[in-house]
Amino acid sequence: MQERLNGKIAIITGATLGIGRATAERFVAEGAKLVLVARHAETGEELVSILGKDRAHFVAGDVADPATAARAVAVATTLGHLDVLVNNAGVDFTSDLLETSLEDVRRVIEVNFIGAFLMLKEAALAMRRSGKGGSIINVTSRLASVGVPTMTIYGASKGALLSLTRGAAIDLARDSIRVNAVAPGLTQTPLFEAWLASQPQPEQFKEATVATIPQRRFATPEDVASAILYFALDESAHVTGASLAVDGGYTAA
Repeated sequence: MQERLNGKIAIITGATLGIGRATAERFVAEGAKLVLVARHAETGEELVSILGKDRAHFVAGDVADPATAARAVAVATTLGHLDVLVNNAGVDFTSDLLETSLEDVRRVIEVNFIGAFLMLKEAALAMRRSGKGGSIINVTSRLASVGVPTMTIYGASKGALLSLTRGAAIDLARDSIRVNAVAPGLTQTPLFEAWLASQPQPEQFKEATVATIPQRRFATPEDVASAILYFALDESAHVTGASLAVDGGYTAA
């Protein structure tokens, strides 16, 4: 494999599971050095040992806490110039809209939007100071563009992140900082598999859900990681403010 990220330094949030982990593995294979951010230190350090301590560093923290972004960027800048931020951390949430508590709304927005904003701001400031620009990739969702029952608040948080992506792309263009979004559809992450298994009739539910996707399959974390990689590469140098759907045609139907 070509090491197309050789010499680049990237921060990946929500890095220990699913899309984040697949992205970390792909970036390391492409030659990047990483700062991995997640809440649980044990799984983070385990991933560092797998990827190699010379290639990955771990910062434990909740992205909704401003101190987490500051620590992650500080670690990245000790390694050199921060080139890439992957804003992947997020919480899933389903609830009947009219039974949703204000506490739940605040938590979803704090992680999925405010946490991403805090990371984006801290990373962009470091990229601006370096004068070398960089690439910020926000992982949104198909639900940033369409509505699905019981997913209204989650979709609203991801819709806000998509809007942030577009606005930040304009604000930061003069600093040579690109901001793009990857919008996954239903993806076979551990959380998604657990959600499927929790349904009253898992197999029938799975079949019915797959039938809503034109390609008739769920995404894999590696599918999404490949899209994230594109925005991290120099090949996408003239792409900013874009959103790339990785949903098997769901939002095109």
